[in-house]
Parts: sequence; structure tokens; C-alpha cells
Amino acid sequence: MSANALAFDGWIRSAFVQMNTELEELYFAQENRANTEGIGDGIKAQLRDEGRDLVVRLLAEGNTGDGFSSAFGALGNVGLYLGALRRHELTNPAREEKSPFPEASSLAMHVGASIDMAPRFATAHLATHNLAVKGVRKSFTSLPDEFLFIDENTRGILGLQRAADALGRVVHLGVSSPIAEQLFGDAADALEDVARFNQRLADELDVDRFFFCVRPYYKPYRVGRTEYRGANAGDFSGINEIDLLLGLTRANDPYYAQLLVDKMPFMLPSEQARLRECMTYRSLLDELLLLADECAGEGWFQTNVRGFLRVCDLFGGYARQHHDLLVDRFITHPAALLDETHLKGVTASGPPLTVLLRSLQILRDYRCAEASNANLTRHADLARLRELTA
Repeated sequence: MSANALAFDGWIRSAFVQMNTELEELYFAQENRANTEGIGDGIKAQLRDEGRDLVVRLLAEGNTGDGFSSAFGALGNVGLYLGALRRHELTNPAREEKSPFPEASSLAMHVGASIDMAPRFATAHLATHNLAVKGVRKSFTSLPDEFLFIDENTRGILGLQRAADALGRVVHLGVSSPIAEQLFGDAADALEDVARFNQRLADELDVDRFFFCVRPYYKPYRVGRTEYRGANAGDFSGINEIDLLLGLTRANDPYYAQLLVDKMPFMLPSEQARLRECMTYRSLLDELLLLADECAGEGWFQTNVRGFLRVCDLFGGYARQHHDLLVDRFITHPAALLDETHLKGVTASGPPLTVLLRSLQILRDYRCAEASNANLTRHADLARLRELTA
């Protein structure tokens, strides 16, 4: 990593965090905590100018890194900087045709194009690839609730990746393999861990601190002339690998295919490759259904189907927990108290809150295999397997 890249990284881990934290304390002390106008303008200017000076020096290097890790770190740092500028209303795509920060935009586009990712910070920058230096991981603020959110989200992502890895190994061994029982057990154990992490997040995360001091850093912002949606906790391949491997969703479903296309640029290139490979497999549910008529009475079928159904049930439980506990509590309910002015920018993904919530509900229904009049979910197919193992 070059001296300029190291200097920018050091600033992101120190003064950047301190200034954001000071601003959050000022905002949070107001009666209207959603207001940022006319608050801490001197700190905002310092954050803007110090960051710009570091970006300009890094941009002038031309080649911003000496490998993927260095380039990925630079993309994350300039993305965190732009995310903070958006949070403090120094930029807002609703009132601009292009970003007012051309140097940061140029650096983000250069690095993003070089590693085949969207030119903004991604979930991985603050989760699975958030490199700790002497115990300090990257964050926007030093608020305990932000660290709680980052850490529990990371644990949840790692758990879902463990489940996806176990299920992916079943593909290569076959659903009739005696080893499949162990792998279904491994996936189930991982999903039980994820449920525990989510429950801890729900129990310990302060609703107001999250809604007013953490969530706003994940808003959409412009890079150049293009508006990019905010980083989303689901921007990793593991969650979709589970969807597809279990067979709860299909890659040729128009709704789900659009979701995959939209999220690909926000994922690590290695995860994009994993997801593309996963899309070529026949699902484990379809494999079991093909064998059902001939093999339902055999011991391996009964054992492996029970293991498979347990994973489906736990994954459905995760989906309900995420939507009904976390989304409703930390986004839907506090958003209902906002005035119309501040409600417009409440979601990280860009669309109005009602549209976002409807989209999340559809995903929950897929993952829970809810009964559907349109036969969009796999409710009937799972019910058939349950009957065969009753």
C-alpha cells in the first residue's frame, strides 16, 4: 500500500470517525433528531476538506493499489468518505445531477472499474473484509451501537456463508449420499447461530441510535452522474446460494433474477463467481422430488429429507426473524414517526419505504415457502416431502 493510501486509511480510522461521532452527538441532542441543517457546520467543512486533500493525493497516483486487497481498501475508504458526506447532507442525489465531489467520484470509478465492483463502499468493507488494525476496525463513528450493528451483522453473514458452504458440498456428493446428513446438520447448526446473533442484535441495539445515527450512513449517493443505492446487509452471495440450493427460489423467476442482477456489482468478485456457479445447479429440493416416487421408502431418503426439511424450517425462521423483528422494529416503526420531509430519504436502497417493505415481504414469503395462490413459492413441494416423511 502506498504512503498516500496509508495516510487516507489512517485518517478514515481516526479523525474521520471522531468528526462523525461529534456530529452524531450534536444531531442526537436535538428535539428533531432527523435534522442535520445548520448543525456542526465547522466540523462538516473540516471533514469535507481533510478528506478531499487525501483523495486528491491518492487520485494523482493513477495506479491506486498493488493488488486486489489494496484496491478494495481504497474503494472502501473513498466510499466511506462519500457516505459520510451524504449523511451530513453535503451531497444529496435528489437535488443534484452529478456529484459535487469530482475527485472522490473519479477515484471511486477508477478503482471500482479495476476490480469489477460498484464504485461505492459495499457491505464487505464493514463486515467480512473489515480489516482490524491493532484492534480497530473501520466504522463511521465510535458509537457502541454502530459497533454492535457491524459486529453482529458480520457474525450473521459468516453464519449464512457457513450454511451455504455446507449445502454446496451436498451438490457434489449427491442428496442420496450418507454424508449429506452431516452436511445438513452443519447447515442447521450455522442457521441456529445466525438466529442467536439476530436475537442479540434485537435485544441490545438501541432503536433510536440505529435509526438516527447508524442507518443514515447507508443512504444512496451519486458517483459522477450515477446514483448508487446504499450498501445492503444482503450484499453477499451466501444468502442467495441458500435460496437457490434449497430450491426456495429459482434463478429464472423474473422477480428473483432481477434481484440477483441488481446486487451483483455490490458483491466481491469472488462471490459473484460463486453465485454464478450456484445458478447452474439443480436445487436440492428438485433432486429429492425426482427421487421421491422411487426412493421414498428407503432409509437414506427418510434421513436426508428430514435433514433437508430442518434446514428449510430454520432458514424460514431466520427470514421471519429478520423481517418481523429487525426490519419492523428498527426501520418501519421509527419511520412512521418521521415527517414527510425526512421520510423521503429513509431507505438505503433508494425506493420509497412502502416499495422496499413490499420487496422484503416477497423475499420472506419465498424463504418461508408460504402458501401462495399464484404458486410462486415451493409450499406445495415441501408439503409433499413432509407427507413422505410423516
